[in-house]
Amino acid sequence: MDHAVLDKEIRAAIAAHDAWNRRLTTAINLGNCETAPADIAVDNKCDFGKWLYGPDFDEETKAGKPYQVTRRLHAEFHDVAARVAALAEEGKKAEAYNLLDGEYAEKSSKLLRALTKWRGELQL
Repeated sequence: MDHAVLDKEIRAAIAAHDAWNRRLTTAINLGNCETAPADIAVDNKCDFGKWLYGPDFDEETKAGKPYQVTRRLHAEFHDVAARVAALAEEGKKAEAYNLLDGEYAEKSSKLLRALTKWRGELQL
C-alpha cells in the first residue's frame, strides 16, 4: 500500500467524517435527512468505505491492526449515524440529540482517533 495514497485517503476520511455531525444536526432540526438512513447504515457506500473495502489494500495491510480497527469502527459509526438519521426523520428530536451527543459522539471520537493513529504510523 502506497503510504502517500493512504495518508491522502485518511485525511479525506477525517474531513468527510467531520461533515457528518453537521449533516445529522441539520437532519434533526429539519426532520429530514438528505440521505436515507438505510443507505447511511451501509459502510461501503461512502467514498471512504468504497476505498476501504476496495482493491487497493494488500493482504498484509488488511490483516494489520490499524486496518481492522478502522474497518470495525467505521461500520459502528455508520450504524449509529443511521440510527440518528432515522430518529430525525421520525421527528424524535430529543432522542436523536441524545444519541448524537452520546453514542454517536463516542463512536465518532474513536474512529477519528483510530484514523489519526493510523496516519501517524505511516512512514511518508
